Amino acid sequence: MSLSSSSTRPLANLKQAIRQCRAERAQHRRHYAAATESLYPSLQTRYPPPTPGFRPSQAIKQNRFEIGLKKIPVIPPPPSTAKATPDPIASLTANQLLTLDPTSSRRRLFSSLNPDRARVGDILLVRLKTGEPFSGVCINIRARNSPIDTAILLRNNLTRVAVEMWFKIFSPGLSGIEVVRRKEGRRARRAKLYYMRLPKHDIGSVEGVTRTYLRGRQGGAPTGGASAAKVKKKGKK
Repeated sequence: MSLSSSSTRPLANLKQAIRQCRAERAQHRRHYAAATESLYPSLQTRYPPPTPGFRPSQAIKQNRFEIGLKKIPVIPPPPSTAKATPDPIASLTANQLLTLDPTSSRRRLFSSLNPDRARVGDILLVRLKTGEPFSGVCINIRARNSPIDTAILLRNNLTRVAVEMWFKIFSPGLSGIEVVRRKEGRRARRAKLYYMRLPKHDIGSVEGVTRTYLRGRQGGAPTGGASAAKVKKKGKK
């Protein structure tokens, strides 16, 4: 069914009215822009309006090295700490060990890879920078996650009173750790010899063994508890 002339005429009139409204709106915009530029010169644009076919990339390339513009200084980013030190805790621990133990003597003495390392049950002598040295039986070697926190627990009897002291092997207050005598007989199959606190297993004072060891180092009597006991028996005979 074809549309009649009466039904198509209103549609044409509507399109014409829309075109006229758009033209009037554009004219009003041009008039308002001209009036604003004359009233407010500061709002005028510095550059001319873009030409047909304008592309922003071309405008950026053209205006990049303009004489009136200053180049903005760009500060480079700081060096990445994660790339310089992937494991900062390990590097810090290595530096501290190098400072506290430059000769690596204490690390070798308590290293698990050393067959002659100090073990629980040995009699150790700890020399302090300030104060008298302390000797005793090592009843515990506490090794935690960080090797710097490694500590030993020594037990001795002073004036018939049992005394136990903790020493950190990498402490700046220590001047040295020496093995006075190894444990005699079969090696203890325990990591902590706390049973030596009982009167039945307490070995008592080790001052005599330490005194014999120090005298032997100075070139006197032989060192070691077993050899010293043999010398005493010969003297009695």
